[in-house]
Amino acid sequence: SGSAADKPDGAAASGVGGGSSSSSSSSEASPVYFVVGTAVIKPNEVEPTKGHILLLSYTPGASSVTLVEQTEVHGAVYNLCEFQGKLLATVNNKVHLFKWAAAAAGRHELVSDCSPIGVQVLCLYLAVRGDYVVVGDLMNSITLLVYKAAEGALEVRARDQESKWLTALALMDDDTYLAADNSSNLVVVRKNPDAATDEERARLEVVGRFHCGEFVNQLRPGSLVMRLPDSELGCVPSLLYGGVNGSVGLVASLPRQWYDMLATLQEGMKKIVRGVGGLDFDSWRRFKDERRSEPSAGFIDGDLVEAFTDLPRSRGRELVAGLWPGGEFTYEEVARRVEELQRLH
Repeated sequence: SGSAADKPDGAAASGVGGGSSSSSSSSEASPVYFVVGTAVIKPNEVEPTKGHILLLSYTPGASSVTLVEQTEVHGAVYNLCEFQGKLLATVNNKVHLFKWAAAAAGRHELVSDCSPIGVQVLCLYLAVRGDYVVVGDLMNSITLLVYKAAEGALEVRARDQESKWLTALALMDDDTYLAADNSSNLVVVRKNPDAATDEERARLEVVGRFHCGEFVNQLRPGSLVMRLPDSELGCVPSLLYGGVNGSVGLVASLPRQWYDMLATLQEGMKKIVRGVGGLDFDSWRRFKDERRSEPSAGFIDGDLVEAFTDLPRSRGRELVAGLWPGGEFTYEEVARRVEELQRLH
């Protein structure tokens, strides 16, 4: 809920921040700090023009939390993220960077560390890695910012040129970002630091698109099972997704040789496994939104390829022989790799 200061102005909505701990004397329990963003909602405003960033502390054993600091901002606080010991906040369509600085009488307060930067329509999602900040917009997909500490500035480095209504955002690795949209699609974009021209470097390249069939509203690093240290896929980065209907799934970044092999197997399995009610695989997994429809690319459907282990052994051997007539892969090797894939979840 909003702070007491919000309530005289009308209904208040809160944004969720994060928790971190600070040290205290050894004889006292260390307090835990939480940062919370709020917005003041007024019926006559299209977008909120006032909100607060609240710093709260809680000491284990206490009966309540304590308001440590309150900073007013000009809009709704949609997201908060720790960044290099500072605090990133998205306020309406701008990204702000705050630092915890000393003030008068031994106090500390949140102060702006650099000029806020405007990004598209509404900045809803944040993800950070090193000096880079990835921003997910309500309507205009993903923008990549870079923080230049020496200059004390945030700058736009690249954008996805395609319009997408995002519902979740996360990083796969330093250069690759995964997003979900409101049409139940998953999209992967990649930055191009080695591109030949400035124009190409300023564009985030779409390298994967896939109709998930679930309205995904959460993406988090993680795994559903303990990874085996001797597994070839034991160290691949993976993200868990959660959908509004309660679904949970996993997206993993596969090595190129694994992807190529599984993509070939997927093409073969499409001709064997028929969808429920005769639904065509390519039509179902095709990327679709309000404005365009494109074939899926850059994704392997785990459910489809893992159905390989359900085939009779004779049928599986026949399929492998047809897909790799030169003997590049044996039935046993394909079955082993599919079983490795299954152990990811």
